[in-house]
Amino acid sequence: MKTDTFDYHLPAELIAQDPLAVRDSSRLLMLDRAGGEVSHRVFHELPELLRPGDCLVLNTTRVLPARLRGRKLPTGGSVELLLLERLEGSRWKAMTGGASLRPGVRVAFADGRLEGTVIDGPAEGIVVVELSAADGDVERAIDEAGRVPLPPYITHELADEERYQTVYARRELSAAAPTAGLHFTEELLDRVSAAGVDVAGLELAVGMDTFVPVREENVEDHHIHQEWFSLDDECADAVNAARERGGRVIAVGTTSVRVLETCATADSVVPSSGLTGLFITPGYDFKVVDSLITNFHFPRSTLLMLVCAFAGTERVLEAYAGAVRERYRFYSFGDAMLVT
Repeated sequence: MKTDTFDYHLPAELIAQDPLAVRDSSRLLMLDRAGGEVSHRVFHELPELLRPGDCLVLNTTRVLPARLRGRKLPTGGSVELLLLERLEGSRWKAMTGGASLRPGVRVAFADGRLEGTVIDGPAEGIVVVELSAADGDVERAIDEAGRVPLPPYITHELADEERYQTVYARRELSAAAPTAGLHFTEELLDRVSAAGVDVAGLELAVGMDTFVPVREENVEDHHIHQEWFSLDDECADAVNAARERGGRVIAVGTTSVRVLETCATADSVVPSSGLTGLFITPGYDFKVVDSLITNFHFPRSTLLMLVCAFAGTERVLEAYAGAVRERYRFYSFGDAMLVT
């Protein structure tokens, strides 16, 4: 399978740089994966497009304030770290920017309230760093010193960093937002529930690798990044109950798809947690997910490949071409698709 199959042309001006004033006012392209029909709606119409008995599944992770700017000790050289993954204790895997960091180098953030010592690396721009706080509370120091990281194609800071968080975000686990959920408001979720649709939550810690295109010529040669996930008893019960009563399982975002399919058996999902490296490409046999709410993704990305696996490569790329013609907004702060 050739990677360039999943390429498409996107004018730069269609890359959304800011969220809309009202979250659920984004456009919603509906794609019927059986027949390929396309229609155009608005996201706040979603409750009308769902059915009583359906189950809507959300990734409830919150984005960490993972971008840390500081200085090397004692030289004062500028350093930027992007925390990617918590290891054991206070050790983190982090992406580096600025000064070169090697084992033994110390870095101070927030006037010394947070410090880091490089333990391992750099390997392809990644280091392992041991963090410590002046008052002993490392998590609080990270919250105070860090900023929410934005995707690399966003050219400026947000006036309100909460706009890069979903309204239902809970635990700080992700380095990037599960952006399909950015369109929801509390009122919209209430209307979904009032329509007889169950709402369930799971967790997948989104990594920055989500923005990295596949560079190999052949898709099969790509090794997808692993991400931590958790699907608990409550979520499993809601999903399995929907399937038993003939309702649809509607995944909000590709991250929710990966968790649901990782935990799937022949006829149900099983509670589980750990790391998933599930790489979904065309030809994959979906076991649980019936419908998908998702944003428009990068060319040559694993996320686009997943959507193509779900709805058919030709249909999805035709829908993307139509979205370009209709001047839809793309990527994290862009518009959405509902694939039924």
